Amino acid sequence: MRTPTGRGEVRIIGGQWKRTRLPVAQQPGLRPTPDRVRETLFNWLGSNLTGWRCLDAFAGTGALGLEAASRGANVELVESDPVLVARLRAVLQRLQVPPTQQVTVQRGDGIAALRQSAPASLQLIFLDPPFASDLFTPALQAARRAVAPQGFVYLEAPHLWDAAALAPLGFAAHRTLRAGAVHAHLLRPVELVQDAP
Repeated sequence: MRTPTGRGEVRIIGGQWKRTRLPVAQQPGLRPTPDRVRETLFNWLGSNLTGWRCLDAFAGTGALGLEAASRGANVELVESDPVLVARLRAVLQRLQVPPTQQVTVQRGDGIAALRQSAPASLQLIFLDPPFASDLFTPALQAARRAVAPQGFVYLEAPHLWDAAALAPLGFAAHRTLRAGAVHAHLLRPVELVQDAP
């Protein structure tokens, strides 16, 4: 979740923690997913994600992963910035996650965490790398291995990823949305397209 917003907090939109406020640290490049985008995304996914296994690879404020957890998903939040990791852990303590649900915070590299996940083990993966980074392709490659055949990958990017860019990585766009500078993509895994010899 990475371009400054000036906002000091975002809110969980739905589920068991609806209206819970999440602090937004004034960290360089931190860019929480806009409320309207999150609301649309979870309208696409549905209100009940109970039992889904989810990994938020660039967790930032945790807005995406905690939105899924609020709807019952088991979520791993991965973040490399120690300040943000500490904030995420404090939020989890405040939320008092039910014992029937697992929500964890891991300090580390989101792409490495995807690569370490069992193949086809995740129903939902959030990819929201820093917009100025070159992490989009490696993140999608790692996600393709980890996502279940009927699972979803959410990609937030500064430009539209079209069919020609997605197909060689093994994805097709299920839904897309543009909100200002943000291009939101809900992707489904498809058969990998091999380059012609």
